[in-house]
Amino acid sequence: MNGEAAPVLTRHFPRDEYFMRLALREAERALEHDDVPVGCVIVRDGEVIAAARNERELRGDPTAHAEILALQEAARRVGSWRLEGCGLYVTLEPCAMCAGAIVLGRVPRVVFAATDPKTGAAGSVFDVLAEPRLNHRPEVAGGLLADESAALLRAFFAARR
Repeated sequence: MNGEAAPVLTRHFPRDEYFMRLALREAERALEHDDVPVGCVIVRDGEVIAAARNERELRGDPTAHAEILALQEAARRVGSWRLEGCGLYVTLEPCAMCAGAIVLGRVPRVVFAATDPKTGAAGSVFDVLAEPRLNHRPEVAGGLLADESAALLRAFFAARR
């Protein structure tokens, strides 16, 4: 992108706030093992089928992002890598790795809270989720409970400085 943050779609549905609050609870749980507080839930037919938080520090695994762990759990629950009919709620704009996994899993809808001006791949730095050359492009809505998510992240990083 040209250095400007992409506009964030704000089309939210009535239950979106409920599911994002569940993702925020997952983010808070990441603090128990000193991980960056990012949480994710995946919903299908109005029911949470997966929930995860960042566990990079806990697992010593650079790929243990909340979205990746939730996608893995959701695929097990659904019995397929195709997560059609699912919605993914995450407290921070997905990075390129997570956005790629979302595309590959065919997740039709992504809702995120805070934008990530350093590694965001849903419009801030890259826009993997809207890349026209890829075979799947989910609907994306950002900014839901962004202030709460950003405050949690700011407090985490301020404590480390």
